Amino acid sequence: TGPINLGNPNEFTIRDLASLVIEMTGSRAQIVHRPLPQDDPRQRKPDISKAQSLLGWEPKIDRATGLKITYDYFRSLPREELFKQPKEFNSNK
Repeated sequence: TGPINLGNPNEFTIRDLASLVIEMTGSRAQIVHRPLPQDDPRQRKPDISKAQSLLGWEPKIDRATGLKITYDYFRSLPREELFKQPKEFNSNK
C-alpha cells in the first residue's frame, strides 16, 4: 500500500511550535528568523486519509497536550540518561 502518513493534518508554523515550547518550558530562548531554503515547502498539511481508511488511525490528542506529555517524560529522566550516548548501530550484524 506504500507509505502511510501518521502526521497531524492541523497545520501550524514552526514559529507557533517554537513559541509553545518556549512558553511550556519557561525557556529564555529567542526565536531567530532565517531565510527559508528555496525548496522549502510553503504548506505542510499531511494527508492522513490512508491512515484513516486502512488503519482506522487519526491523532487523538492536540499538539499542546502531546508536547506536555513529551516534556514531562524527558523531565522525569535522570540527568545521566538524558545525555547518555546512544550505542553505535552496526548494520552488518
